[in-house]
Amino acid sequence: MSRFKVVISDAYYENVDQERALLETIDAELIRCHCKTEDEVIEAAKGCDALICQFAPITRRVIETLDNCKVIVRYAIGVDIINLKAAKEKGIVVCNVPDYSIDEVSNHAIALLMDCARKLSYTAVLAKEGKTGYQFIQPLYRMQGRTLGLVGFGRIPRLVAQKMKGFGLDLVAYDPYADPKVAAQYGVELASFEELLERSDYVSVHCPLTEETRHLFDRAAFAKMKNSAIFINTARGAVVNETDLIKALKTHQIAMAGIDVTETEPIRPDHPLLKLDNAIVTPHIAWYTVESVLALQRMVAEEVVRVLSGEGPRNPVN
Repeated sequence: MSRFKVVISDAYYENVDQERALLETIDAELIRCHCKTEDEVIEAAKGCDALICQFAPITRRVIETLDNCKVIVRYAIGVDIINLKAAKEKGIVVCNVPDYSIDEVSNHAIALLMDCARKLSYTAVLAKEGKTGYQFIQPLYRMQGRTLGLVGFGRIPRLVAQKMKGFGLDLVAYDPYADPKVAAQYGVELASFEELLERSDYVSVHCPLTEETRHLFDRAAFAKMKNSAIFINTARGAVVNETDLIKALKTHQIAMAGIDVTETEPIRPDHPLLKLDNAIVTPHIAWYTVESVLALQRMVAEEVVRVLSGEGPRNPVN
């Protein structure tokens, strides 16, 4: 009988061989499940010492049944599917993997921004229709001298700021927890949320989903933005009120949007955003490369090993 029981509630990876090999070094048995509901997680996680999750709901009801669990680790940066308060009350540490795909997500945010700023996807469709004159894409504005607003100033937006320096942009950020000295090192000016919205030609969202940020971008927020503004979201879908975003795009309250995350995922083929010429939508793949998947799986298992071995967790969030 193994010393520890580790349960993966759900994961859509081809295999978990890397995790299994790492956990075997501490005599831990790894059980992979495919849970989608609370009841399925409760049944699968009985008696576990550690729980690894991806999309299955780790609610208060689930956590209250985890009598032996010491750590919950999510295959992600965001931990909005986990009831952090309930886990803390139960004495269970919750961990994420905050740096496994920061290069990928920052690149994807920039790619969406460049696509929208140059109307690349839109003009590619026009070219196939024989519409090749510049008059079909008017107006198109020079990027140099414009303002990029970053909502959140953690690892990913810092990389975005670093990579976008060469484009001659003014950089501002809204993050109530940001260190002004760190922002200054990246050439970024900290501003209030309202000021960022009013000043920015491009707004890129990088904040976590919390009760404070849920529907942060609503009708009032979009009304404060420039009519020529481009909106990018590679963070979490529920940071945005999608109904209000769609209306802002349809009425040209804002010019364009590049979206990788939606409130309900996977995105439906009949989703209204997919029908808009001024929206570029990708299906929550900003995080993905072959390397990022391998790094994520390894780092999750390493965190479990650390905690079950009696070491302190590297990335606790509660």
